[in-house]
Amino acid sequence: MFNYVTIPKREMSVVSKNMIMGDLIFPPLTAFYQTKFGAAYLGDSRGLLKHIPDKSINLILTSPPFALTRKKEYGNKDADEYVEWFLGFAREFKRVLKEDGSLVIDLGGAYLPGYPVRAVYQFELLVRLCKEEGFFLAQEFYHYNPSRLPTPAEWVNVRRIRVKDSVNVVWWLSITEYPKANNRNVLKPYSESMKQLLKNGYKAKMRPSGHDISTKFQRNNNGAIPPNLLALANTESNSAYLRRCKEANIRPHPARYPLDFPRFFIDFLTDEGDIVLDPFAGSNTTGQAAEMAKRRWLAFEVDEVYLQGSVYRFQEVNDLFAIRDDDDPT
Repeated sequence: MFNYVTIPKREMSVVSKNMIMGDLIFPPLTAFYQTKFGAAYLGDSRGLLKHIPDKSINLILTSPPFALTRKKEYGNKDADEYVEWFLGFAREFKRVLKEDGSLVIDLGGAYLPGYPVRAVYQFELLVRLCKEEGFFLAQEFYHYNPSRLPTPAEWVNVRRIRVKDSVNVVWWLSITEYPKANNRNVLKPYSESMKQLLKNGYKAKMRPSGHDISTKFQRNNNGAIPPNLLALANTESNSAYLRRCKEANIRPHPARYPLDFPRFFIDFLTDEGDIVLDPFAGSNTTGQAAEMAKRRWLAFEVDEVYLQGSVYRFQEVNDLFAIRDDDDPT
């Protein structure tokens, strides 16, 4: 039975060489907690990254604190300083990624203070990552959350001069032109009309543009190739994570992406046994998705409260923890 109350310092386990990470020789640092496939560490990523060997990580997948015009409790930077702040991490990201590895970053937008016009920090960051740090843009994605509330209120609800902001940009970056990827792992179910085409056949013809589609519907590929628009509602109002955080009086992370977001990129860009790193783990949704996909993972988070709450995510995978209170007689 999972029984989490608190994580006393002396109860934290030490991750010894090769115990979890296999071919990744991670130094014997103290893990905040560990699972069958991964480990979470409390601390600043700028320091923890230095302990990871060169070319050892298959995928870095994260949603860093966004550059917003007003401070949030999870430590966001101002838009005008965000790019320089992130580039300090990016150099370490490039060092630890394998040659065919990927960096996926989910970034929200921001309005300029007092004006209904947008900051362009996400695009400035992309250009500098590619032009100065040597990353390639493998593909851009858009994370659409149809359940997002209509904000910012001043421009959307009050003055009615903008529509609600429901899309984050997602940059899929790599250090070579051919990162590991396989879209067969993320196929979507066929639509009913496509199923009918496969069942009844398709009469070959030439489109007005001259494009020949005569062979497109001759074979069942077990699913449709997904688009680069990921429509994923974030409606985690009654998850086990939130319920258990509430029961333990632990403050949950206020900005969580849905589990299907990291799971998509983990399935798409890694193989079973690969290593996934989230350097801004928050509530560690990435670690949960990696655990479910049987990928090894590392999670770094600077806020201890968020890591305490993130333990509850792994109850949904299976009972991997038995962290006891100081007063527990057993």
